[in-house]
Amino acid sequence: MSEPVLLYVTAANRKEAGEIAHALVDAGLVACANIMSPHTAVYRWEGEVKSDKEVAIIMKTRRDLVIHASERVKAMHSYDVPCVVATPIVAGNPDFLQWIDRETGD
Repeated sequence: MSEPVLLYVTAANRKEAGEIAHALVDAGLVACANIMSPHTAVYRWEGEVKSDKEVAIIMKTRRDLVIHASERVKAMHSYDVPCVVATPIVAGNPDFLQWIDRETGD
């Protein structure tokens, strides 16, 4: 079984988040995606502290697919530098982890 990871992406709005989530699931790059409620992001951009609404997407995938998923997100995203980060899943329901592997298999 491949190493499962959570892929965390933020989007400008629900529409963009949905488009990204559907495209990555459809392409087999992620097994599933959870689109979270809008939240407030506070960040520094071009020397200024800003605050905007964003929508988070948490996706389940394999470590070896992160670079491909990240490239796909960047191609679709409205931000110049979209947040795309992965974190390992260190443990979980073995059946669910196997499902992630099957849904993102070749």
